[in-house]
Amino acid sequence: MNDRARLLGPNVSTFYDDPVHFVRGEGVWLWDADGRKYLDCYNNVPHVGHCNPRVVDAICRQASTLNTHTRYLHDGIIDYVERLTGTMAPALNTAILTCTGSEANDIALRMAEAATGKRGIIATDATYHGNTSLVSQLGRSNAPAFGFGLEQYLRFVEAPDSYRHPDPDGTRFAAAVAHKIEEVEQDGPGFAALVICPYFLNEGFPDNPDGWLKATAEQVRKAGGVLICDEVQSGFGRTGTHLWAHEKMGVVPDILTLGKPMANGHPVGAVVAGADIVAEFRKGYRYFNTFAGNPVSCAAAMAVLEELEQAELVANAGTVGAYARSRLLALKDKHEVIGDVRGSGLIFGAEMVAHRSTKEPSSGFTDRVINAMRQRGIIHSKLGRYKNTLKIRPPMPFSIANADLLLDTLDEVLSHAALHT
Repeated sequence: MNDRARLLGPNVSTFYDDPVHFVRGEGVWLWDADGRKYLDCYNNVPHVGHCNPRVVDAICRQASTLNTHTRYLHDGIIDYVERLTGTMAPALNTAILTCTGSEANDIALRMAEAATGKRGIIATDATYHGNTSLVSQLGRSNAPAFGFGLEQYLRFVEAPDSYRHPDPDGTRFAAAVAHKIEEVEQDGPGFAALVICPYFLNEGFPDNPDGWLKATAEQVRKAGGVLICDEVQSGFGRTGTHLWAHEKMGVVPDILTLGKPMANGHPVGAVVAGADIVAEFRKGYRYFNTFAGNPVSCAAAMAVLEELEQAELVANAGTVGAYARSRLLALKDKHEVIGDVRGSGLIFGAEMVAHRSTKEPSSGFTDRVINAMRQRGIIHSKLGRYKNTLKIRPPMPFSIANADLLLDTLDEVLSHAALHT
């Protein structure tokens, strides 16, 4: 830790009171420097499993043949984009590859400006969309001190919360978005886009029913704006019902952004949109990314799509996720500290509260649970407005046996952890 501070600077974030030093991974398992084995219930970047053989082989084969950039022609990027967009609605037919989700979201906002001629952006007030100067402003919980004047273009709508403020048909959220659209139009920048994760993962993945975003999408389009769905976390079958969470929520975005799990840890992201929107962006912006879409990255990303399909991992996410949620509900009956259980597929968790009657968040207790689980060899984290919701988001090969180990351990921790200290 001293070397990290000396070489990387102060305040470099780590997980846990006692940070863990991993040296190896395989499937859903990680090993630390002392040889201890941990069940990974958190990392969605190794989407098809740590060191997945298909992905590793694809990277090695391509790296030993050719790796260059997209100003030279290579088939890998064409084959991959065709395969990727083939999983989506016909309107999403053109892609720009990036290295990160942050880059993808930054481009998406510029695309929205190019398509609408306006700059006003609406996001929720409890989210995260990346680290560039522009998209970092969209995260209100950790907004940069210096915004380069960009804050004048941004408006925030209260994130949905199915536990405290149910909105079963999405009309309350849609009305709030409509109000912010009117505000940004009156204030001058004009309305360009609403950017959201369709499953609202950082906000605490509220239990919104399928089709919940339809009313919101109608408000966005009625105002002449574009809908940007950030599926960096929710995409590639995570919900266990659809390959893309926007399908589950009943909408087709104008612009879709992808990242983290796209190539199982190799740095790949993407912006997918209609050809007309991409053409407007290309006219207005000169964009080139040296590393994005290189042959090795495309080989890794293609291997992820192949593994998802051939190993039937989306169906696995649905089956295992339903089982895990049923077991979490049983734990809720046993432990008063669990106020709510939510999730779909392999994104699920429990919200910790001091009192069910008041729904008062128990953030400190949540931290103690996470650290106690780490000491017992289970890796997961927290999220939500109050950072009191357990974030369980394992690699897609996660099994029922893995879920049993996770939830048996959680039961043990909840039985012994002190609610108040």
